[in-house]
Amino acid sequence: MSPLPFPASGAPVREALTVFVRGLAVEAGIGVYDHEHGRLQRLVIDVTLELTPAPIERLADTINYEAVAEAARAIVAEGHIGLVETFAERLALALLEDLRVRRCTVRIDKPGALGGDTVPGCELVLAR
Repeated sequence: MSPLPFPASGAPVREALTVFVRGLAVEAGIGVYDHEHGRLQRLVIDVTLELTPAPIERLADTINYEAVAEAARAIVAEGHIGLVETFAERLALALLEDLRVRRCTVRIDKPGALGGDTVPGCELVLAR
Protein backbone atom coordinates (compact mmCIF):
# COMPACT_ATOMS: atom_id res chain seq x y z
CA MET A 1 0.00 0.00 0.00
CA SER A 2 1.27 3.49 -0.89
CA PRO A 3 2.01 5.93 1.96
CA LEU A 4 0.55 8.70 -0.22
CA PRO A 5 -3.11 9.67 0.19
CA PHE A 6 -3.53 9.23 -3.57
CA PRO A 7 -2.09 6.74 -6.04
CA ALA A 8 1.01 7.71 -8.01
CA SER A 9 0.25 8.06 -11.71
CA GLY A 10 3.61 7.97 -13.45
CA ALA A 11 6.93 9.70 -13.18
CA PRO A 12 7.17 13.31 -12.00
CA VAL A 13 7.39 15.93 -14.72
CA ARG A 14 9.87 18.78 -14.53
CA GLU A 15 7.68 21.84 -14.89
CA ALA A 16 9.96 24.65 -13.80
CA LEU A 17 13.40 25.56 -12.62
CA THR A 18 14.00 28.97 -11.12
CA VAL A 19 17.39 30.38 -10.18
CA PHE A 20 17.56 33.64 -8.28
CA VAL A 21 19.99 36.13 -6.81
CA ARG A 22 18.58 38.54 -4.25
CA GLY A 23 20.14 41.59 -2.62
CA LEU A 24 23.14 41.97 -4.92
CA ALA A 25 24.56 45.39 -4.04
CA VAL A 26 26.65 47.34 -6.53
CA GLU A 27 27.99 50.89 -6.58
CA ALA A 28 27.12 52.43 -9.93
CA GLY A 29 27.36 55.72 -11.75
CA ILE A 30 23.66 56.22 -12.34
CA GLY A 31 21.17 59.03 -12.59
CA VAL A 32 19.91 61.75 -14.91
CA TYR A 33 20.47 64.78 -12.69
CA ASP A 34 23.66 66.85 -12.64
CA HIS A 35 24.30 66.07 -8.97
CA GLU A 36 24.26 62.33 -9.80
CA HIS A 37 27.11 62.55 -12.31
CA GLY A 38 30.64 61.90 -11.14
CA ARG A 39 29.62 59.87 -8.09
CA LEU A 40 28.56 56.34 -7.30
CA GLN A 41 25.19 55.33 -5.92
CA ARG A 42 24.15 52.06 -4.35
CA LEU A 43 21.83 49.78 -6.29
CA VAL A 44 20.32 46.61 -4.86
CA ILE A 45 19.50 44.06 -7.53
CA ASP A 46 17.21 41.04 -7.47
CA VAL A 47 17.22 38.67 -10.44
CA THR A 48 14.92 35.72 -11.07
CA LEU A 49 15.67 33.41 -13.99
CA GLU A 50 13.14 30.87 -15.18
CA LEU A 51 15.08 28.14 -16.96
CA THR A 52 14.07 25.36 -19.26
CA PRO A 53 13.59 22.49 -16.80
CA ALA A 54 16.20 19.79 -17.26
CA PRO A 55 18.15 17.37 -15.10
CA ILE A 56 20.78 19.16 -13.03
CA GLU A 57 23.80 17.12 -12.03
CA ARG A 58 26.62 19.65 -12.22
CA LEU A 59 27.17 23.40 -12.26
CA ALA A 60 27.39 23.48 -16.06
CA ASP A 61 23.76 22.27 -16.20
CA THR A 62 22.41 25.44 -14.63
CA ILE A 63 23.11 29.17 -14.34
CA ASN A 64 25.92 29.97 -11.94
CA TYR A 65 24.92 32.68 -9.44
CA GLU A 66 28.28 34.32 -10.02
CA ALA A 67 27.41 34.79 -13.71
CA VAL A 68 24.52 37.03 -12.63
CA ALA A 69 26.81 39.10 -10.41
CA GLU A 70 29.46 39.33 -13.13
CA ALA A 71 26.89 40.55 -15.67
CA ALA A 72 25.74 43.30 -13.29
CA ARG A 73 29.32 44.34 -12.52
CA ALA A 74 30.15 44.43 -16.24
CA ILE A 75 27.31 46.91 -16.80
CA VAL A 76 28.61 49.07 -13.95
CA ALA A 77 32.09 48.98 -15.53
CA GLU A 78 30.73 50.30 -18.85
CA GLY A 79 30.22 53.71 -17.24
CA HIS A 80 27.45 56.07 -16.24
CA ILE A 81 23.85 55.06 -17.00
CA GLY A 82 20.95 57.48 -16.86
CA LEU A 83 18.11 55.28 -15.63
CA VAL A 84 17.70 52.19 -13.48
CA GLU A 85 15.27 50.98 -16.15
CA THR A 86 18.11 51.03 -18.67
CA PHE A 87 20.34 49.12 -16.26
CA ALA A 88 17.61 46.52 -15.71
CA GLU A 89 17.08 46.02 -19.44
CA ARG A 90 20.80 45.64 -20.15
CA LEU A 91 21.11 43.07 -17.38
CA ALA A 92 18.06 41.10 -18.52
CA LEU A 93 19.28 41.05 -22.12
CA ALA A 94 22.72 39.87 -21.03
CA LEU A 95 21.21 37.03 -19.00
CA LEU A 96 18.85 36.02 -21.82
CA GLU A 97 21.91 35.35 -23.99
CA ASP A 98 21.95 31.96 -22.27
CA LEU A 99 19.33 30.03 -24.25
CA ARG A 100 18.30 28.04 -21.17
CA VAL A 101 16.78 31.22 -19.72
CA ARG A 102 13.12 31.45 -20.75
CA ARG A 103 12.16 34.44 -18.62
CA CYS A 104 14.18 36.99 -16.68
CA THR A 105 12.90 39.33 -13.98
CA VAL A 106 15.20 42.11 -12.82
CA ARG A 107 14.27 44.35 -9.92
CA ILE A 108 16.50 47.26 -9.01
CA ASP A 109 16.16 49.33 -5.86
CA LYS A 110 17.91 52.71 -5.63
CA PRO A 111 18.00 53.37 -1.88
CA GLY A 112 18.80 56.92 -0.92
CA ALA A 113 17.46 58.44 -4.13
CA LEU A 114 14.48 60.00 -2.36
CA GLY A 115 15.94 60.27 1.12
CA GLY A 116 14.69 58.61 4.26
CA ASP A 117 13.43 55.05 4.17
CA THR A 118 11.68 55.36 0.80
CA VAL A 119 13.22 53.04 -1.80
CA PRO A 120 12.35 53.71 -5.45
CA GLY A 121 13.27 51.44 -8.30
CA CYS A 122 11.90 49.36 -11.11
CA GLU A 123 11.12 45.81 -12.11
CA LEU A 124 11.45 44.54 -15.65
CA VAL A 125 10.41 41.18 -17.10
CA LEU A 126 11.71 39.92 -20.44
CA ALA A 127 10.80 36.54 -21.89
CA ARG A 128 11.45 34.54 -25.03
